[in-house]
Amino acid sequence: MNGVAGRASGWARIGVLALLWGSTFLWIELALDALSPVQVTFSRCVLGSAALLVACWSSRLRLPRDRRVWGRVLVAAFFCNALPFALFSFGQQSVDSGVAGVLSATTPLWSLVIGVVVGSERGLRPARLGGLVLGFTGVVLIFAPWRATESGGWAALAILVAAASYAVGFVFMGRYLVGRGAPTLSLSAAQLVAATALTAPTLPAGGLTPVEIGPITLIAVVILGVVSTGVTFHLTYRNIAAEGATNTATVGYLLPVVSVALGVVVLDEDFSLRIALGMAVVLFGVGLVRRQVRPPEPETAPEPAPTPEPAPTPEPAPTPEPAPTPEPASAPAPVVSVVPRAPAAPSRRRGTPPPGAGSRTG
Repeated sequence: MNGVAGRASGWARIGVLALLWGSTFLWIELALDALSPVQVTFSRCVLGSAALLVACWSSRLRLPRDRRVWGRVLVAAFFCNALPFALFSFGQQSVDSGVAGVLSATTPLWSLVIGVVVGSERGLRPARLGGLVLGFTGVVLIFAPWRATESGGWAALAILVAAASYAVGFVFMGRYLVGRGAPTLSLSAAQLVAATALTAPTLPAGGLTPVEIGPITLIAVVILGVVSTGVTFHLTYRNIAAEGATNTATVGYLLPVVSVALGVVVLDEDFSLRIALGMAVVLFGVGLVRRQVRPPEPETAPEPAPTPEPAPTPEPAPTPEPAPTPEPASAPAPVVSVVPRAPAAPSRRRGTPPPGAGSRTG
């Protein structure tokens, strides 16, 4: 029962993470109606870190104090937050939210490429290689370099780089941050604080212009920062701790379904046959990779032949009781021969004449 409950909890976490992460592209699209890409990036980092700091305070958790941990947090914040957030905001100025979600689904493919480069993926099997090729074929269909004006050109390329940056960040977090003793809530809050510090210097490049924020933009920015950044990033950290960086990256497989559906329903975005075909090819390719991402189950060793039970030790034959020693026959009573004794002579007294002596007469 515990194993079934654990798998159900993992799938529930994956589903929630995919829904929140997939809706990020919708909120970015709405926020860009009033804010610049730099402002969108900085605001989501500020609001996300604020939400997680409040969660740490309510849970009585502190941020890491080790300088070495903070150095690693800065590296992870650059690859997993500051850089991809900025690239997504820039790319979605020209690329629809649904297409952005499809391109973001290449994160698992980038994870596989990174694994091959660093040597953690050895003996690449044909199925995985075929999935890699199909995945990038679908990306080319969506990217459509021969129709750069329609697909966004550099904007689509920026989103692909953002997806690759996610893969680098996940691998780094899994190796150097998760499982080192610090709570995931503290690490996620610290990383978004570091991402805020990294994005602040970019504000002069288009982030200081005054803006007019309407109700829809304000709601989109708050949801993007608090939910789609703070909550989602904490769930990402928890998922890396529970299932590893590679399996966490596979959440990207579900992003196109969420992002395309929300883009078509909410934003009335186009859904062309080329994009549908490219999305299908991407999902099929990453599906092949996913089948091999799961660690192979250990081969079941043949069951050893049952050890024969030892034959019961025969009980020793009861030692016969010694025959009772026959009592010796009673010796016959000694025969006492009675020899008649002669009558004893009468004893003489002093002065008594012997018998037979007659008295003399004078």
